[in-house]
Amino acid sequence: MIRFILGALLLLSYLLPTAAFAATDPPAAAPLNGQWRGPLKMLGGEITLVITIVPLTNGTYYAALDAPQQRISRMPVEVELKGDNLTLRIEQAGSSFEGKVLDNGATFQGTWKQPGVTAPMTLKRAIASAVAATKFKAAPPYRVNDVTFTNPVTRQKLAGTVTVPAGEGPFAAAVLLSDSGPQGRDVDVNGYRMFGQLADYLTRHGVAVLRFDDRGVGKSGGTYANATTADLVSDAQAAMTCLRTQPLVSAYRVGLIGHGEGGNVALLAAATPSHAPAFAVSLGGYGQPGYDVLLRQQGEIMRLIGADPAQVKAAQDVYQRTVAIIRQTPDNAKARLKVATLLSNTNAGIDAGMARARAVQLTTPWSRYFFDFDPLAQLGKVQCSVLLLNGTSDLQVSARRNMTPLYRALRKANRTAVSYKLDGVNHLFQPAPAQWPMINGVQQPVFSPEALKLIYGWVATETRLPGGPVPVTVKRPAPSKSVRPSRTPSTARASS
Repeated sequence: MIRFILGALLLLSYLLPTAAFAATDPPAAAPLNGQWRGPLKMLGGEITLVITIVPLTNGTYYAALDAPQQRISRMPVEVELKGDNLTLRIEQAGSSFEGKVLDNGATFQGTWKQPGVTAPMTLKRAIASAVAATKFKAAPPYRVNDVTFTNPVTRQKLAGTVTVPAGEGPFAAAVLLSDSGPQGRDVDVNGYRMFGQLADYLTRHGVAVLRFDDRGVGKSGGTYANATTADLVSDAQAAMTCLRTQPLVSAYRVGLIGHGEGGNVALLAAATPSHAPAFAVSLGGYGQPGYDVLLRQQGEIMRLIGADPAQVKAAQDVYQRTVAIIRQTPDNAKARLKVATLLSNTNAGIDAGMARARAVQLTTPWSRYFFDFDPLAQLGKVQCSVLLLNGTSDLQVSARRNMTPLYRALRKANRTAVSYKLDGVNHLFQPAPAQWPMINGVQQPVFSPEALKLIYGWVATETRLPGGPVPVTVKRPAPSKSVRPSRTPSTARASS
């Protein structure tokens, strides 16, 4: 398998959100926004790289690298744009792209560099297929309304879309909460609209949904990089308040469905008595302390892309030393100087500017909070029933190391909980590519049908009106090769 040639030291997992550089001399054209693809020719063949760039409201960019052939997803990219001169830095891969923005953003042309490789590269703007682009825009059999609401804690405006089922209502409802990194309301990853598909399915089956742009993304205000996991709870609570006031929504049957870090936000919100949701669903949420999550992810990523044990050990040593410096140095200016010096001295592939930028990212409020975040600490205060789902092919959040501790902590606290492992499902809740439908001759990624059925069935059961009928689809599916209840007692609902 063709692999990235990486430097010996990869510092942190791609889980860390990356605040990219603002353009110091912005072009007159519209900000870069979209996905660009191009081949990287290497000895013995080539691999396809995908760069996703999202403009933020504060003038910076959020960007990520995907390499599908290596199963690498959302690796942070730093963007520097001066006029039509573009620099992309992928510090974790010891790589960079320097070139020009041509044809009003249609093409990036320049040079790709990484240890042992310097090659010309052209990245072309990816055009989504007509089917993919219109799949969720065609007139659906339900009501669709754009909304804005205010977080009363921060006073910032947030924007989203509410979908309400056809019929008289009132309907149970759910707020969708995204994973780490600033996301748009549909959570679009390489044309796969994760939350667009989830919202569409739930609404067609009778559950109203609010999905919204994260802070600083799309039509939402604020700055994402300044928010910790705990801070995002107030966004979730503001979204629930908005959804509870929507026509035809049953105010006391509004819950939260969170993905990745969003699952932890949902659980933290569920532990707040005055604003607790009616239910909480965690899709691949973290069950280990943040420090351990990042350390383990770093090792998994490095092994996946071909690093040897000595490289993994060296990188994790740098990670441990970096976090120790940050924990021991509350003053950010001093911490950044120490971290930048450490990174420069231990990795010849990082220039001084790159080291300083990374040091800034590692000392953001989010990073400082997440290093010491214990997702189990507040579970004893959870006020509602919880559904935990994880895929067995999730390389970012292992079900055994994360979902199992969450379930056991909930049960130990006598909370209502059920958990399922889904065979072959990855962190984006996609089934194996062989199971994707063929559309216009191309296989299109989809949200796992088994996961959709489990989520809807459980939500419908938890939110049905007293004495009301239970839809046939609410019955829990029997264990199969594609849906596997966890081996703990979590397949049986525990009484609170």
